[in-house]
Amino acid sequence: MPARILILNPGSTSTKIAVFQDEKQVLAETIQHTNEINNFNWVMEQVNYRRELIVHALKENMFCMTTLTAICARGGMIPLCPAGAFEINKTMVDYIYSVKKAAHVANIGCVIAYDMAEALNIPAYIYDPVSVDELQPVARISGMPELRRVCRGHALNTRAMARKCAQERLGKHFSECTFIVVHLGSGTSVRLIKNGITIDANSDDDGCISLERSGNVAAVPLIQLCFSGQYTEAEMLNKIRGNGGLKAYLGTSNLCKIETIIKNGDDNAKLYYEALAYTTAKDVGAMAAVVAGDIDRIILTGGAANSKMLTDLISKRISFIAPVELMPGEFEMQAMAAGTLRVLNGEEKAHCFTL
Repeated sequence: MPARILILNPGSTSTKIAVFQDEKQVLAETIQHTNEINNFNWVMEQVNYRRELIVHALKENMFCMTTLTAICARGGMIPLCPAGAFEINKTMVDYIYSVKKAAHVANIGCVIAYDMAEALNIPAYIYDPVSVDELQPVARISGMPELRRVCRGHALNTRAMARKCAQERLGKHFSECTFIVVHLGSGTSVRLIKNGITIDANSDDDGCISLERSGNVAAVPLIQLCFSGQYTEAEMLNKIRGNGGLKAYLGTSNLCKIETIIKNGDDNAKLYYEALAYTTAKDVGAMAAVVAGDIDRIILTGGAANSKMLTDLISKRISFIAPVELMPGEFEMQAMAAGTLRVLNGEEKAHCFTL
């Protein structure tokens, strides 16, 4: 009998839900949230609000929840962990509620999945959460003992695209290949995945310039700016993540709008745009050096990888390293469903979350 898996993916202004029957998607809906969401002081206060909307959406689609085999939610900010599936348990839920500063919108999905699954007496999972960190020891050294390098962000989509590329384009198992995967979005991450493990990575706040992230900046001037008295801590963090990168220079992070400005002859916009591609290519080159250039494929993925202008600029600088595969978009729902199905079929074993 085919497995029926409910997928939950909460975002800042919407909640995506889907139902998969084995690998086939049979239901999909995006629930847009109104200004009512702004009335909540803490992200976890939205749990009941979003759960009611999810249940209503399933009923509207005439879906019977008792037919579900499992539920999978996008994993949020839990302690650094290995890749793969984690069965959601009370320890995870209690942790999520205990760490207010590390609250991530995806954590809402973990709690909703746990509550719904418990009522149905079925398992609930997260898969490749934001906190996946499998860096090799040498990649953790930052040069400052107080600051160990860690890996966060885009694990779900980058690993899914590497797995897909291995199977469909190379005819190999994921664990037999070496990939550099570049996730292009409002932030950019560059990951080196060898034999199924992300052994090195630049996260979206410590590498290249992106649409809304400053990327690496010189340390001394940054420290001086922090202590200049001009900005609060929150304002400085916003300069690095949220209002950095091209948004800081051009006042927008809308890629289509930026490309239109460039086509209309704005040379400054063109320079900043080229800097984004230039620094991204440099990060790819750095990752290639880690494995002496022994790369099967370089994958460009994420929403911004839909831009031919951007991918062309990046590809021309990195194609000498390895063939470049364009795999634009985000496939988080499919990746969660496929991962959960592998667990249900006994192809993978879910981790047990402990502290």
